[in-house]
Amino acid sequence: MFDINSQNKISIIIPVYNEEKTISKTLESLLNNDYKAIEIIVVDGMSTDNTKKILEEYVSKYPTKIKILQNPKKHTPAGLNIGIQNASGKYIMIASGHATYSENYISACVEAIESNLCDVAGGLMETLPRAHNPKAIAISEVLKHPFGIGGAKYRTGVEDNEYVDTVAYGIYKKEIFENIGLFDERLIRNQDIEFNLRLKRAGYKIVLVPQAKSYYYARDTFKKLWENNYSNGFWVTHSSKYVKRAYRLRHLIPLFFVVYLLTLLITWFIPIIPTFLKLLCVIPFLLYLTLVTTFSLKIAHKHRNFKLFFYSLITFLTLHTSYGIGSIFGLFRKVM
Repeated sequence: MFDINSQNKISIIIPVYNEEKTISKTLESLLNNDYKAIEIIVVDGMSTDNTKKILEEYVSKYPTKIKILQNPKKHTPAGLNIGIQNASGKYIMIASGHATYSENYISACVEAIESNLCDVAGGLMETLPRAHNPKAIAISEVLKHPFGIGGAKYRTGVEDNEYVDTVAYGIYKKEIFENIGLFDERLIRNQDIEFNLRLKRAGYKIVLVPQAKSYYYARDTFKKLWENNYSNGFWVTHSSKYVKRAYRLRHLIPLFFVVYLLTLLITWFIPIIPTFLKLLCVIPFLLYLTLVTTFSLKIAHKHRNFKLFFYSLITFLTLHTSYGIGSIFGLFRKVM
């Protein structure tokens, strides 16, 4: 734990929209952190639920710690930029209104930065169910499974401090924003991917600190999961309309998967294509189904609830296809 002074205060930026279910948990976890030199700037994107009322109650209780700013544009990058521009800390933490943070989250990340390991530090993220029913539990399990979300190490874990391309809830030296600019507000989603690529190209280093942990509350319905991942997939490809090198090749894997499925479907109904070629084309899909079935069975066995098998199976399919379809439409919108 560091000796705190006014020069290493942390400004915690939390863009929110309709987070009445989780915002109290978020604020409590930050207020209870062992790093006390903080200011919490909540930027509200014109919430229509009880989020604002809850925030006002916290401001009245902690007037020197928490303040609320309004984000009339509603979108996350605009909210982040409003918060950063009003921050007075030496460091900026990008936080989420549907996550909580371990007691040592801030201090462990600051220690990595202060010891000159990096310019940005963040912790591991554990995905938790927002509700305690089989569907919500299955969604949360798939969202932390490597086959579900890819190789993001802040989700899958590391043994020791490790240099990475991105972290979920990073603490940044404020000078980074002064040197390379703010988040690109044209990118409604996935603005963090573009920002971190820009950051890395400028020579800054990002470290994942396994001692620091955050707990993310996953969406609890297939509809919400589809909408969120469709939007993520859309903005991964559509963002290239505004900026160069807005994503990495691995972000396009769901797009390739959906293109393969569409090609397989079309090929199957073309009579001039030999049957054995059609059967060969089916093999990758059968392999995919085998993997999804195996992983779903393991999730069900882990919780000793067979209902989770079916929900996990649907979650894997929803996650991959929604992201891929979103990426395809993102490309169409880019060229239109």
